[in-house]
Amino acid sequence: MFVLNSHPDHNKPLDPADAGTLSRQAADEVERFLRHRDNHAETPLRALPGLAARLGVAAIDIKDESYRLGLGSFKALGGSYAVIRLLLEKAGRELGRKVDIDEIHSDGIRRIAAGMTVGCATDGNHGRSVAAGAQMIGARAVIFVHSGVSDERVAAIARFGARMVRIDGTYDDSVAQAERICKENGWLVVSDTSWPGYERIPGFVMQGYTAMLNEILRGLPQRPTHVFIQAGVGGLAAAVAGYFDVVYGKERPRFIVVEPDRAACIYESAKAGKPVKIAHGQSTIMAMLECYEPSLVAWRILSRKADAFMTVSETDAADAMRCLARPQAGEASIVAGESGGAGLAGLRRALSDAAARKAFGLDATSRILLVNTEGATDQGRYRDIVGQDSAEVLAGA
Repeated sequence: MFVLNSHPDHNKPLDPADAGTLSRQAADEVERFLRHRDNHAETPLRALPGLAARLGVAAIDIKDESYRLGLGSFKALGGSYAVIRLLLEKAGRELGRKVDIDEIHSDGIRRIAAGMTVGCATDGNHGRSVAAGAQMIGARAVIFVHSGVSDERVAAIARFGARMVRIDGTYDDSVAQAERICKENGWLVVSDTSWPGYERIPGFVMQGYTAMLNEILRGLPQRPTHVFIQAGVGGLAAAVAGYFDVVYGKERPRFIVVEPDRAACIYESAKAGKPVKIAHGQSTIMAMLECYEPSLVAWRILSRKADAFMTVSETDAADAMRCLARPQAGEASIVAGESGGAGLAGLRRALSDAAARKAFGLDATSRILLVNTEGATDQGRYRDIVGQDSAEVLAGA
């Protein structure tokens, strides 16, 4: 169920490039970019004192990304930000000068954007962010989805004007196909995972997530002692771990990475002591976390700054969704998609296991930070699991 980080790099300093990517200065710049988005607003940071008392810890705070930029996921921050950064770079090269975000809607920059095509593979949320970013700047987007992505999630991406390409196989198959086809056509790959020779753009994507972390710091009443964060290829987990290391240094919270037990590539990498690709098995309901090979940039950070790695079951994930939908008295209902509540699933599982509780240092004084990474991005699946649709949950029906 869990393994502590025994990698020889554990607690070593971040690579200087990663520390720069995830710095407070970089996060402030992302927030400056966000102020140019018409629908930008900080997402709620919810305190859950009733749940904390029930679970026997001092505090639980959860950042609710189901409200992010109208896209229902934290991924809205990453892909769109990377697309905008790439446009500004392209415009700067063509115009021979620095181009800033406040010029993005000028006629000259729009003409340059019209000649851009961006592409990526996705389980749903990242592709929607890339497509939304492309639509915003006037570029084209080609989004590759594997056979397990639901029609509802495909339609949610396509409404931003993206061309959709179905790929047989898994998410990792769609990543490989996206890279190959984009290269053949001269399109820019805007991936949230990295591989040898391809790190800079995934770094932009991770950097986009840091705006959320700035918001969390402004809202938290006290420094958290523990962070439970879900992972697919590991980009978000690495961004959070790296950012908190930059901010808190030796006082950083303990950091636990949570994955589906059916797609635990980072957990298995931690056991092996190096990045490993795992075999595809039975699909998980945690579709946004169903990845079988870690991002190399993410692994470089997590091997140094994650303290433990754990897995949760399908039942754990579904129970966490229902727990957030049916809160304790006085707490707000939270709509968490199948992957959104995985951090809470990990916390609940750890607290129910004496060995994990001791290994993680969890007790009545622990202050826990979680992130609800997505809302109900597939309403049919959400209703099947929770028994209500998201509107009914938020209305308290």
